[in-house]
Amino acid sequence: MMNDFTGQKAIVTGATRGIGRAVAESLLAAGATVIGVYGGNEAAAEDFVASCGATADRLQLHKLDVSDYQAVESFYGQVEEEFDTVDILVNNAGIRRDGVLAMMKEEDWRLVIDVNLTGGYIMAKFAVQLMMKQKYGRIIFITSPMGKLGFAGQANYAASKAGQVGLMKSLSKEVAKRKITVNCVSPGFIATAFLQDLSELQVKEYKKMVPARRFGTPEEVADAVLFLAGRKTAYINGSVLEITGGL
Repeated sequence: MMNDFTGQKAIVTGATRGIGRAVAESLLAAGATVIGVYGGNEAAAEDFVASCGATADRLQLHKLDVSDYQAVESFYGQVEEEFDTVDILVNNAGIRRDGVLAMMKEEDWRLVIDVNLTGGYIMAKFAVQLMMKQKYGRIIFITSPMGKLGFAGQANYAASKAGQVGLMKSLSKEVAKRKITVNCVSPGFIATAFLQDLSELQVKEYKKMVPARRFGTPEEVADAVLFLAGRKTAYINGSVLEITGGL
């Protein structure tokens, strides 16, 4: 049975596409108010709002660079002014800038770390401050098996995802007494635009790696996020839930 999130406030980063959109849509369907953050794709944001129908009145979208400390601080000031606290943070925003390490541009390393890891830290920091006011909260990082497996050409991405797990582990111990849980959902190959640059051959090879012999769907990841975001999962803390088809 789906959790009832009526009356809860959820912040979702990377909310207008792929996994983030599926999470936001599922939270809206379950009754939550969703404060969605997106990086700059206006067309995707407009399409998302247009698709929400009757739940659109519980959706807010904010254009925000999650790696910009002052911008995020200002964003949370607005959230606090309107909602006082938040119940859920889904740290989903992420980018890739692939390249072998010896040839990787410094800006490609820094950008991936800044958005995927530093952005997660900044978003979580201010979320915790609001959650502590009510002594309740759920923080979920969307990480990746690449953080432990590593792929050639993805050193920056793998490092950022491994860092998210370490961040989650430490934060989960810091806030547990305040009835705030912090966990990771780790999706494997999911059929989103994030994989659109793969060749047909790569798609075939990657599917062979997955025992389920298929890519997952954003909705399957969203189901796992809502599970961890629910009130009944209060004793799941500091964990990584893999959604990989057995990868």
